[in-house]
Amino acid sequence: MNDVKSRTGRPQFTGVTTFSDPQGRYEFRHPWGWERSDLEDDRDGVIVRPEIDDEATYFAVWVTELELSVVAEDLPDLRDGLDDGLAQLPDLVVENAVENTYNNIVKLERTITFTEDGQTRKRRLWALYADRWQYLVAYQGSTVEEFHYWLPMGNYCYTAFQLPQALWFATDPSVNDKPPAEEPQLEL
Repeated sequence: MNDVKSRTGRPQFTGVTTFSDPQGRYEFRHPWGWERSDLEDDRDGVIVRPEIDDEATYFAVWVTELELSVVAEDLPDLRDGLDDGLAQLPDLVVENAVENTYNNIVKLERTITFTEDGQTRKRRLWALYADRWQYLVAYQGSTVEEFHYWLPMGNYCYTAFQLPQALWFATDPSVNDKPPAEEPQLEL
């Protein structure tokens, strides 16, 4: 999309629908009528778009199983890796950077602008790490103006994004960091 759209008003919700990952790893709600499809390039996830002719405006979730479990203490290394990766984007400007941990769930959030296909794009990104799973959750506008136009709906998708309860328990140190039980001793 190389044309800059001139819009007035705000987009209107006409309904909402829920996407539930077939493997039960996450779910989120998004506006009814948004085009939904699988991610390309053998990536495991889903992408929804408000307009089929604008492929660069979307909300997407990409899930990757990791070789090791992530814990809160991994945040500095994860931050460095995310920031190094983002630094490869042309004309990168980081507008906002926030990091949080929830037990052993690590959440890195960035709001950025960068250049792609001759356009300045704006993206809000979550990199979530929960146990052995990496979730990249992104809302992007094909232009800065499109980002802001669709922002209420993009924010709704983020607000409605959920991880399964079992994953919250799997990352709770009070549940999983118990000392090993003593081996019973056999008396002869």
